[in-house]
Amino acid sequence: MHILVINPGATSTKLAVFQEKQEEWRSTLLHSQEDLAPFHHVNEQTGYRLELILQEVEKAGYRMADFAAVVGRGGLLRHIPSGTYKVNQRAVDDMNVPPMGEHAANLGVLICDELTRRYGMPSYFVDPVSVDELEPVARISGHAAFERQSFFHALNQKATARRYAAEIGRPYSELNLIVAHMGGGISVAAHRAGRVVDVNQTIDGEGPFSPERSGTLPVGDLVRMCFSGQYTQREMLAMINGRGGVLSYMGVSDMREVVRMRDQEGNAQAGLIFDALVYQVAKEIGSLAPVFSGRVDAILITGGMAQNKVVMASLIPRIEFIAPVHLYPGEDELGALAQAGMAAVSGRRPAQDYPPQEA
Repeated sequence: MHILVINPGATSTKLAVFQEKQEEWRSTLLHSQEDLAPFHHVNEQTGYRLELILQEVEKAGYRMADFAAVVGRGGLLRHIPSGTYKVNQRAVDDMNVPPMGEHAANLGVLICDELTRRYGMPSYFVDPVSVDELEPVARISGHAAFERQSFFHALNQKATARRYAAEIGRPYSELNLIVAHMGGGISVAAHRAGRVVDVNQTIDGEGPFSPERSGTLPVGDLVRMCFSGQYTQREMLAMINGRGGVLSYMGVSDMREVVRMRDQEGNAQAGLIFDALVYQVAKEIGSLAPVFSGRVDAILITGGMAQNKVVMASLIPRIEFIAPVHLYPGEDELGALAQAGMAAVSGRRPAQDYPPQEA
């Protein structure tokens, strides 16, 4: 049984073919700014990316008719619990007029739907960005007009937590874990008994700053800047997500380059921003210990920055007093999508209808 997996990103589309648990093929399609310039909204890229996918899959020697299913990354859908969902018309409608905003991952549902229409195989999406399992107490923001929301790296966070549970031979549903995904964005989540009961609003809301996102900002200053007349709403949102964080301070978003500037050029500002990022991530991790009354089984660090030994050497001593720290460098979102798709097709873990009745 072969599964085609599709993970759309802002400037790339990652593809893989799995047979059972074995990855047979992987490819990454890159999309330049010039390629994407004609499209004003994310959903308009569906046809463009679909044709590139079909060409790439055919070039690799596969026929679309041979796939038992196609699985895509889920985007900013309605808030739903973690799980595998069938791509249906309601999901397609939501991704064409996204209720939670535009995100490249929205294309996962739209591309999968087109493939199902053309070739007839079932299609699914798994643990979208909008997975929401927050406890009621975690939703309180501090003002009745605002509610804390759950937007984070649900797919990789859940896959990492389940991987750790399997490695130690304990059910994920019995563990208290703090999981930090450290990439272009940084999400830090409390996993209690198999549910993410608290997490920073990663996309444009709060938490530590990251290579390209500002995280929590001084609210009063932010409000005054919004009404200064100097910036449009689009410019302000870009300042928070895309041109914030490390990029705003250093002009680069790669932490390896920041380390190089610190160590080889003696750049004091680079050293300060490096220290500040680690400091804020450590504080965010520490802030979740009270969720478990201090009884944390493990801290798991994943994402691209988990590969950076210099960053980890600075971070781990600040947090290892809370619980043992385990590193899962990079991410295996393609593998997580494939395994969920296999489980759905085989009936081991049937896919749910979207949206579930309680959503």
